[in-house]
Amino acid sequence: MLKLGILISGEGSNLQAIINACESDRIPGKVVVVISNNPDAHGLERAKKHNIPVFAIDHRSYSDRNTYELEIVKVLQQHEVELVCLAGYMRIVGEVLLQRYRGKMINIHPSLLPSFPGLHAQRQALEHGVLITGCTVHYVDEGCDTGPIIIQSAVPIMEKDDENTLAERILAQEHAIYPEAIRLIAEDKLKIEGRIVKLK
Repeated sequence: MLKLGILISGEGSNLQAIINACESDRIPGKVVVVISNNPDAHGLERAKKHNIPVFAIDHRSYSDRNTYELEIVKVLQQHEVELVCLAGYMRIVGEVLLQRYRGKMINIHPSLLPSFPGLHAQRQALEHGVLITGCTVHYVDEGCDTGPIIIQSAVPIMEKDDENTLAERILAQEHAIYPEAIRLIAEDKLKIEGRIVKLK
């Protein structure tokens, strides 16, 4: 069973999708700890309902990113986490976390990367006038949403879409592909060759 550590900042709907997939045996893994930089994140309450240990590590309480991330690494190591999953974690990952979990940390983003990285990806897609957007699960590297891509799902943009309606439809696909990406990793089915992620 792959031991998962989930980093969140808010609602935690992708966290819930991962927990549900683990509990229904769709993923041969278990969420062993949930960490949030936001003490008020609703995702912490979701985790508590499943008896998962939670930690609120407020980045504002630390003098610099390295000190803050050292505390996160300490908690992840205490729980013997093997894969770190960013699920609505609204902080750029620094070198402390990357050094410890390079190749063992993934993220989900609401666009078809490399298009529309960073914040407000749905708004970016609408303003750009693309006909199709979607979501991407990728490995985390030094850049902003630039790591090797594991899996993507396309979502068509409808004529009457606004940022909220588009976000809702993308989120439904996120809930499907994030657990699938974790399953592939848990079953040791992926290998990274440069920027390319291949099935073994």
